[in-house]
Amino acid sequence: MIYRALLTGISGQDGSYLAELLLEKGYEVYGVVRRTSQNGLGRIAHIADRLFLLPGDVTDLSSLERVVRMAMPHEVYNLASQSYVPYSFDAPLQTIEVTGVGAINVFEAVRLHAPGAKIYQASSSEQFGNATESPQTETTPFHPISPYACAKVLAHLAAQVYRKTYEMYISCGIAFNHESPRRGEEFVTRKITQAIGRIKVGAQQQLSLGNTASRRDWSHAKDIMMGAWLTLQRGIPDEYVFASGVSYSVKEFYELAFNYAGLDPNAYVNISARLARPQDIHDFVGDASKAKRELGWSPIYSFRDLVREMVESECANAEHRDPQSISG
Repeated sequence: MIYRALLTGISGQDGSYLAELLLEKGYEVYGVVRRTSQNGLGRIAHIADRLFLLPGDVTDLSSLERVVRMAMPHEVYNLASQSYVPYSFDAPLQTIEVTGVGAINVFEAVRLHAPGAKIYQASSSEQFGNATESPQTETTPFHPISPYACAKVLAHLAAQVYRKTYEMYISCGIAFNHESPRRGEEFVTRKITQAIGRIKVGAQQQLSLGNTASRRDWSHAKDIMMGAWLTLQRGIPDEYVFASGVSYSVKEFYELAFNYAGLDPNAYVNISARLARPQDIHDFVGDASKAKRELGWSPIYSFRDLVREMVESECANAEHRDPQSISG
């Protein structure tokens, strides 16, 4: 039997790695792609000929219904999101519509047309906000402090409602920060490593950052997507934290990244208060004991492995491009 998986957000960092993983496991992989994103498929260009890409939008229930009827999936992974937290303060309604209501549209389309399918909802550590306990687990209360976090809480609670009310298989993976060379350029980790690549070829002179004392629990996106797949292989739906269990500050990230590139961070990094979030979370660290115990999940990449890979990838990319085309 060939399993069919349907992915929203397939063209993003997480979607691209999950698509690769599922193809390796022999799945037929269907991806929901917004028509306006047809030119933004670079992360999956190398596997596009092995995918079934279907036009749709998580904010449009009718389009999702059509996609589900076409794919008739056994597994559905909802990865679509407006996931850049700072932007959610500028566009709160759009963020709620895409990240929160969009998830409910996915659940509803599956309920109506493929009720036996298993659903993975990508939840976020941002839901915890400035948590009252550390490390954070599946039972830590939510205290969202951004529109993005509010939208993720909406989706997470809706998943629980659909699970109980309609007896659907919907599991939530509460993923802590996860990065890779495919991370969006707006995120701080990619901003750092991309700047290093540009500095190495003389296309950039300085890097400006906001709150570098903020701490995060960083993992590799590949590890988190393995957790997503393992979640749906279990017989019953549930909720799992996916995290490394160790937090590092933004300063520690950029210092390590600059050191890997053979550069002195003090010569290039400027701290700018205007780049700080309106509200920021001081420290995140997750406890993935439940996922390790029940799913057999364990991260492969260390923090140092992750930073090194991102720096090496960015430096290699910069060396093969015209400095004029990447000047900041």
